[in-house]
Amino acid sequence: MESEQHTHVAASPAANQKRRRSIEWPTIALIVSCYGLWTFAGIYLYSAMPIAALLIMAVAVALHSSLQHEALHGHPTRSGVINELLVSIPLGIFYPFRRYKHLHLKHHADERLTDPYDDPESYFRALGDWEKLPKPLKLLLNWNNTLIGRVIIGPALMVVGFLISELKLISGGDRKTRNAWILHVLGLTPMLAVVWFVFGIPVWIYALTAAYWGLSIIAIRTYCEHQWSERPDGRTIIVEKSPLALLFLNNNLHFVHHKRPTAPWYDLPQIYDEQREEWQRMNGGYVFQNYFEILRAYAFRKKQEVVHPVLRREPATARAFRPRRHGINLQGGTTLPIPAEPPKD
Repeated sequence: MESEQHTHVAASPAANQKRRRSIEWPTIALIVSCYGLWTFAGIYLYSAMPIAALLIMAVAVALHSSLQHEALHGHPTRSGVINELLVSIPLGIFYPFRRYKHLHLKHHADERLTDPYDDPESYFRALGDWEKLPKPLKLLLNWNNTLIGRVIIGPALMVVGFLISELKLISGGDRKTRNAWILHVLGLTPMLAVVWFVFGIPVWIYALTAAYWGLSIIAIRTYCEHQWSERPDGRTIIVEKSPLALLFLNNNLHFVHHKRPTAPWYDLPQIYDEQREEWQRMNGGYVFQNYFEILRAYAFRKKQEVVHPVLRREPATARAFRPRRHGINLQGGTTLPIPAEPPKD
């Protein structure tokens, strides 16, 4: 009841005006800058300072991921086709844009946040799944729930689990998933050709450094974006200030984004600042001042257990399950049947 009573926070006239723009030029400028930075590092820096070049390219990969997130929410134009084309060069290699879009929009069902099955971006596991895992994988997943672990091994766990899940969907005849990967490969092929033949970077080096490090940077943001709370509004974080805010397109104000998913990234700080106390009251005080505070608290300590503390604790009856093809988790997938409808918890 409480979450229903406090889901509305008035938008400022300036924010509404910006949101009505047919073309959001600050986002266009960032897209051009992102590709320009990536290209500059590859052409001009790699031959002289390869490590520095790859680090800069990793920053570009992380920014590009944030720009893809902006595009799937309807920015920077009113055309979904144009938005997709603007971010379609897959600098980060591993995730097809259309699959990211499909799964991330499912994640915005706030009533299902953190559910091991229904939230495609949940890091929690169902108790029954956890009990079947081999001990070495349990150790890795526990380490993955520390911030250092998430940055070091998190991308590998995500990519491997995601690819396994996607192959299962494609082999099962899922045409939308297959088509998303075809489009991804069509964009990936010329991009990797540029990396190899123009920049002179072996593809495997690019994948294991720039692309992987880019995911590691994004993992700083996603590490504790969500927690379990009985109130859906209490499940999403606010990180007030960060030098990484531009790189994350202000998605450190994640609760504001979940409440205003169509607001452009450059409006989020103003929307938050105008009613800061109200936003913090709504999300139950799940607030950090910055990412250094999170690092100090959880660098080598788990913020949460891997097993969800409340949801999916009991095995569902066979009658409660009907397989659904798209219950795939961006954080590693799931091998169990997925309920056709969210359960009544």
